[in-house]
Amino acid sequence: MALNIRLITDEDFQEALDKQALIRVFKDDHIIDSGGIIVRFDDRTVVIQTGVGDLAYHDRTVCEIFELRNR
Repeated sequence: MALNIRLITDEDFQEALDKQALIRVFKDDHIIDSGGIIVRFDDRTVVIQTGVGDLAYHDRTVCEIFELRNR
């Protein structure tokens, strides 16, 4: 079973980017993205890639972003 670790600070996002950790994104209590990795982020946006040409841009102020870790 996987643990969801919420990413809040820039350091959290940088660590997930460096580890190429799998990411899950929630908006309004619904999963809107899962299984991708962070390829870029700034103070407003996180870019997640789930496939070769599949990029998603998520607003950090309205989305909750989690790193998936195995127990």
